[in-house]
Amino acid sequence: MPTGKNKYYIRSHISEKRFRRLMPSFALDLTASETAAMTGVSVRSVNNIYLKLRRQIAAWCEAQSPFAGEVEVDESYFGPRRVRGKRGRGASGKTIVFGIFQRNGCVYTQIVPNCRRKTLRQAISGRISLESIIHSDGWSGYDGLVDMGYQKHLRVNHEAHPFAVRKNHVNGIESFWSFAKRRLAKFNGIPAHTFFLHLKETEFRFNHRRANLYRVLLDQLRKEPLNRPLTS
Repeated sequence: MPTGKNKYYIRSHISEKRFRRLMPSFALDLTASETAAMTGVSVRSVNNIYLKLRRQIAAWCEAQSPFAGEVEVDESYFGPRRVRGKRGRGASGKTIVFGIFQRNGCVYTQIVPNCRRKTLRQAISGRISLESIIHSDGWSGYDGLVDMGYQKHLRVNHEAHPFAVRKNHVNGIESFWSFAKRRLAKFNGIPAHTFFLHLKETEFRFNHRRANLYRVLLDQLRKEPLNRPLTS
């Protein structure tokens, strides 16, 4: 039976006091084993809570409002090392992640099957308001964004201009790719069926990198606790 009322994790077998002791470890990005050792909660229970937290975080990320203003778009590849002879957007054995970065704001990520124009247009549509100025590299998959109704589309040619040219750059989204790959590398391989959740957790951490993540999580869970159906 549940051990008392826990407003952050309803119908839970863990007390609210112990749950609050566990959350700083999650905020600090400690492993389940490290958290269990520090809190006295079993590794199995910690893994279960971490899984539920990641699912909740993914839902919060997916509910973000459309991005607006100066927006950067790009894709990156996650997974094993490149296969020799396979380079660039055709790299083999990689998970392709498309990203949107609103300057001075947040990032949004989406796993995509390829980098074709139709796929990228679908990923952009509905996530970026038409009044936005979109920055991208020179990949042909981004052709025709103005024809879709976007106010302006500016490109940066990395071969001709490896560094930022005034405001024309995609440094913001590239900063996120660097952050994501450093963080995910510490897991020494992530199973395909949980990659999405780890990606979304990384997105959430990046978006709150200047905030007290412990407080952010408790505030969010007070509104939408674990084990309660999420509101749309």
